[in-house]
Amino acid sequence: MADPSFTAPIGTRDVLPPESDRWAALVATFADHVGRAGYGLVVGPMFEDLAVFQRVGEATDIVTKEMYDFEDKGGRRIALRPEGTASIVRAYVQHRPVGTPWKAWYAAPNFRYERPQAGRYRQHHQLGIEALGSDDPDLDVEVIALQADLYARLGLRQVDLLVNSMGSPADRAAYAAALGRWLEERRDALDPADRPTIATNPMRVLDSKREATRRVTDDAPTILSSLSADTIARFERVREGLDALGIAHRVEPRLVRGLDYYTHTTFEFQATALASAQNAIGGGGRYDGLAEALGGPATPGIGFGSGIERILLACDAEGVFPGPDGAPGTFVVDVVDGTHARDLVADLRRAGLRADRAYGGRSMKAQMKAADRSGAAWAVIVGADEAEADEVTVRDLRGSREQERVPRDAVIDHLRKRL
Repeated sequence: MADPSFTAPIGTRDVLPPESDRWAALVATFADHVGRAGYGLVVGPMFEDLAVFQRVGEATDIVTKEMYDFEDKGGRRIALRPEGTASIVRAYVQHRPVGTPWKAWYAAPNFRYERPQAGRYRQHHQLGIEALGSDDPDLDVEVIALQADLYARLGLRQVDLLVNSMGSPADRAAYAAALGRWLEERRDALDPADRPTIATNPMRVLDSKREATRRVTDDAPTILSSLSADTIARFERVREGLDALGIAHRVEPRLVRGLDYYTHTTFEFQATALASAQNAIGGGGRYDGLAEALGGPATPGIGFGSGIERILLACDAEGVFPGPDGAPGTFVVDVVDGTHARDLVADLRRAGLRADRAYGGRSMKAQMKAADRSGAAWAVIVGADEAEADEVTVRDLRGSREQERVPRDAVIDHLRKRL
């Protein structure tokens, strides 16, 4: 029988060094960024009871077409997490943590069975925050500003912010009914794939990327015409806050996002440096009824999510956030017996320095080649003469290639001054 050749499943990929170093740097930057605003890390399960995710909208593609769900060995219906918010809100309802608002951040894989494309995988990875317990529109401003400032901190400049209001549940219901009637009158002109959506979720038709449907819905009534006076005032407060913070944005009435739990503020960031129509790198909105739908008390909430893969594609397009070089600062070359390299590398690492070495009793020439390939800035060489004198030779690998002998017990201070 032929020997099988295993590869990562379709729609997934392996992230290896040095690319993974960049991922780690992005997560660390994100953690520091939102931590300054009081958000704490939540680590939850990658799968939940299927019903948790059905609450995001049973008429959405995520639930009806894309979710990985199965029956486990105990006969329970389980789903892999397709998005981050529902799991965080379920954790909030279960544990009732203190704090108003309660602020959480996460960095986790999500799973959706969809056609793989640039920056979109069946297992993709998302950074996000959620704030639960306050319906203050200024909290909406905080959440949007944190996402805008994150992109700016990474060096991204070609990013557009689109905002909209989904209104209150009553506003949304009234608009959905009016839009459904309007679309029904034009059913035959819509793309056939979008026609069934009129009955299940007419607002999702506005989000279609199919050309025929886009032409028809260019003149569709917008939700802004159905908003109550209180909802309009709330939306204006959010926009005023963004203006006050210098965050450029534009109102996009077609922006409905992909999930049914949104109310009031919705937003999306698009990277214009990405040529693809799939240029959204993050977004979110308010979901004031989700906690109640998951069995908890009525609890307002708002959050955002941003895909790691999409963020880094945008960074590549603008030539920013290269990440750490991943190279050890020092490479120890031991041509005596390996024990000097063993001990020196441990001492250097314990002192907070990056250090590596070769293994297997390789020759001086082979070890120096390994040092050059590693990208290290300095080689610390121990030969018979150095070992006898309790010294090392420190050689510059990136510049002059000059070297000098240094006492063994002074090598850490010597390297710190140069690194």
